Amino acid sequence: MSNPNPIFIPGPTNIPERLRRAMDVASRDHRAPDFVDLIRPVFENLKPVFGTSAGQVVLFPATGTGGWEAAITNTLSPGDTVLAARHGMFSQRWIDLCRRHGLDMRVFEAPWGEGVPVEAFAKALAADTDHRIKAVLATHNETATGVRSDIAAVRQALTVADHPALLCVDGVSSIGSLDFRMDEWGVDLAVAGSQKGFMLPAGLAIVGVSPKARAAMETATCPRAFFDMRDMMAANAAGSFPYTPSVPLLCGLRESLAMLAEEGREAVHARHHRIAEGVRRAVAAWGLSLCARRPALYSDTVTAILVPDGYDAGALVAHAYTRYGVPFGIGLGDVAGTVFRIGHLGQMTDVMALSGLATAEMAMVDLGYPITLGSGVAAAQAYYRETAAHAVPAAAAA
Repeated sequence: MSNPNPIFIPGPTNIPERLRRAMDVASRDHRAPDFVDLIRPVFENLKPVFGTSAGQVVLFPATGTGGWEAAITNTLSPGDTVLAARHGMFSQRWIDLCRRHGLDMRVFEAPWGEGVPVEAFAKALAADTDHRIKAVLATHNETATGVRSDIAAVRQALTVADHPALLCVDGVSSIGSLDFRMDEWGVDLAVAGSQKGFMLPAGLAIVGVSPKARAAMETATCPRAFFDMRDMMAANAAGSFPYTPSVPLLCGLRESLAMLAEEGREAVHARHHRIAEGVRRAVAAWGLSLCARRPALYSDTVTAILVPDGYDAGALVAHAYTRYGVPFGIGLGDVAGTVFRIGHLGQMTDVMALSGLATAEMAMVDLGYPITLGSGVAAAQAYYRETAAHAVPAAAAA
């Protein structure tokens, strides 16, 4: 018997039965004249999720990392200066990717648990009067630490400095689950992946591209072939792909977008906030702390929880999996061994969240953590009961 338990990692997320059925399709000719009937609605329906009407959305058979590489190689040239901050595993990996492409990285170090250091960015941009900085990287939702950064504030720093740098945003664990406003925030490149808020298997890198980023492609000289957006956009406009796409994933994405539209974007965001807040109430009842250092930074898609001194978070995650068959997220990078993560995005309801909290409690008590069995579950239950009248049923339950 396959494991029927939900997973509580921050991606890949639980796949609704409706999407599994949508992906169960026969092979079809991706160069047939009617293939456009599949992909055209997908591209149009992705734009509202990204919060763009002016931009385009590009799909690659890849993961979020492929989306990062596509964003960088299509718009920058070797030796270009890029402003970034290291404050979590995924911001760190994007910086490493840029360095491998010969970009000159200007990196601010920030504590893991903090967000993008907007004030430091603002000073650097104001001082860059000759506009050597060609792009600013920002991780909207740092999955390793459960931190959500203020992208609107980063755009404001660029605006105040009257700086023309591209704003590139990692939205892999936010887009599709959290409020994202590509046009309003002046985001030039926004990267997402199919395996998070879109509730699908990994395999699609989804990149929002502004007109400004599109223009930058004409002068950028970083090598790209598979990830050449110009080739992809030209083929998409004709109703095709420049190479073989994943048709099952495209069918799944079409259905995922229908589910998100049926629930409504605001309702999706509200559901994620409500479930996350219940998890945070549980953590407080356990007497534990979050990795995110203040409420303004709390993520509504993943909660990173600090374990008490003397305890190993990795051992806790391993025990929950081997004893109860429930996966939680391990700590990564600088917080390895000190945090465990509860992912609560995509197909998630309060009832599912409660099962994860109950399992985490059992595992902690098994390992001698100084918590009271049932305390976190009770705190989350109280919150979910108080807010149930205002809850919106998850489209994922359809």
